[in-house]
Amino acid sequence: MTIEERLQAELERALREGDRATRDVIRQIRSEVGVARTAPGFRGEVDDDLYRRVITSYVKRMKKARASFAAAGERGAEQVAKIDFEVDFLSRFLPQALGEDETRALVRRTIAELGVDDPKLAGQVIGAVMKSGEEVDGALVARIVREELGA
Repeated sequence: MTIEERLQAELERALREGDRATRDVIRQIRSEVGVARTAPGFRGEVDDDLYRRVITSYVKRMKKARASFAAAGERGAEQVAKIDFEVDFLSRFLPQALGEDETRALVRRTIAELGVDDPKLAGQVIGAVMKSGEEVDGALVARIVREELGA
């Protein structure tokens, strides 16, 4: 079952049960997929890869927004709860990223393969890790590369 089909099934369930939060987040993602599909330069299919990219981008934006609402304290509590729900719901449609230990092992392997020991070449290592095909958190990769290269 594709991500699009899974989202459609969830939307139908949410509409039947009156689950407004789920309905709203699915409609938002479908809208963002539509925007991505009609963006200049888009070539390709509306497939799981497109949905993953859109969901990943949306989750990243929501996590940033969450920090702002959390700083607002009591006034932002409702938005924080909404964002937490959305991130939790959408994370089911994303592949699990490697944890810190697995990411560190991947970074060490990449450093050894590239033969890099100069902190000035951290960008090469980060680029290679990000292109490795593994699902990794970019910020975590950058931090680990800096630690490993002593930057």
